[in-house]
Amino acid sequence: MAIKNTNSAWDKVTIARLSTRPHADFYIKEIFDNFIELHGDRCYGDDSAIISGIAYLKGTPVTVIAVAKGSSTKENIKRNFGMVKPEGYRKALRLMKQAEKFKRPVICIVDTPGAFCGVEAEKNGQGYAIAQNLFQMSNLKTPIIAVMAGEGGSGGALGLAVADKIFMLSNSIYSVLSPEGFASILWKDTERTKEAAEVMKITAQDLKGFNVIDEIIEEPKGGAHNDPEKMAADIKAVLVEAVKELRDVAVDKLLEKRYQKFRKIK
Repeated sequence: MAIKNTNSAWDKVTIARLSTRPHADFYIKEIFDNFIELHGDRCYGDDSAIISGIAYLKGTPVTVIAVAKGSSTKENIKRNFGMVKPEGYRKALRLMKQAEKFKRPVICIVDTPGAFCGVEAEKNGQGYAIAQNLFQMSNLKTPIIAVMAGEGGSGGALGLAVADKIFMLSNSIYSVLSPEGFASILWKDTERTKEAAEVMKITAQDLKGFNVIDEIIEEPKGGAHNDPEKMAADIKAVLVEAVKELRDVAVDKLLEKRYQKFRKIK
């Protein structure tokens, strides 16, 4: 898909949603070594929208938690289009607590339009599951790094992004809701979706300016899908440096800096 101008917020929304964009399974394969996937929340079931497990990042043991979309309709159905259910958030939290026990840094790769909002998810405690992640991550005694790799929708993304370092790919987005939802709720006019994308300030460049994120990882010209291998290599380099910076920080200092980081966001 050719997009001539990638300066507007709507252009970035369009690129972030491309089905040809690299997804979690690709990044895990390219960035980490000896990945072992772990399943289940030990409570209800397994959520295939979350790929999680343990691996090595350039020799350092890490816990990887990634929201997975699909590249085809069949795969998207399997992955629930990247919309995480309560059991997915509980699985993620189970692995985070395991990482804390064994002093492994946690790396979250986020690409979701938002948490799944079906009746079954609500019955199984969707809001509580996300709230527990926010609460537990805020005080998790091991480094947490989050990468917004595509869409970062609402609490569905935030439930995996209470992190010491938050990175965004240059064409990714991170917002309280979709531009379509914003236009529909505030203006009662879905024809103003592109305008909403600009008003919402959802791009990596906007959020870096507000100090919501720490760093922008530049994508290849036209988007990550144009050179997935280079994109993965660039993400890996950033993650290696971030882990190196955080892993030797004293726990009390790490938690205090994390607390202050989020307190300063307005």
